[in-house]
Amino acid sequence: MKPRDIIKEKSSLWIFGYGSLVWKPDFEYKRRKIGYIRGYKRRFWHGDDFHRGDKEKPARVVTLIADEEACTWGVAYEVTECQVEASLQYLNMREVVLGGYITEMVEFIPKEGHGSVLSLVYIATPDNPIYLGPASDVEIAAQIAICRGNTGHNIEYLVRLAEFMRHHCPEVEDEHLFSIETAVLNIFSNCRELKSNDRKSLLLEVI
Repeated sequence: MKPRDIIKEKSSLWIFGYGSLVWKPDFEYKRRKIGYIRGYKRRFWHGDDFHRGDKEKPARVVTLIADEEACTWGVAYEVTECQVEASLQYLNMREVVLGGYITEMVEFIPKEGHGSVLSLVYIATPDNPIYLGPASDVEIAAQIAICRGNTGHNIEYLVRLAEFMRHHCPEVEDEHLFSIETAVLNIFSNCRELKSNDRKSLLLEVI
């Protein structure tokens, strides 16, 4: 699905983010809503050789994997009028050209309020040449701990996403995300029982 096909005859559009878009959209929007989509699980299975890593040491970033029993929490942004084309042009470069993601349309369910909305989402598939695929939490953590790209350290990406989930979706237990965060912490500290602020401070000190 190409941006020009998405914006055809549309005066508004919802865009769902589940990775860096939850804290760093970097495009203008009318409003945002926290919520989830069904049928997908978030996994650190995609490679990134620009934003959070490089060609020699590709970073680990999230993509969506089909799973009928799962749901993924994030943020949906409503863009309207001229914001539609501008946001899609920006995201095409950020997510498609530099990240290798493709677009899909999914049903977004807001945490608060009634009704769902059709939303655009960016997904990386195994067909992508920098797709890394599954690995153990320890292996993923070891990769995250050493990678840095043009946007910053791979650890920052992990920390920001974990903090978003704790702050905005405290009732959701994202085992994959939090297990990798713990594995990264264990690389730099022998202390497993850290408070949220201590956890964030330790990892941000590293980067």
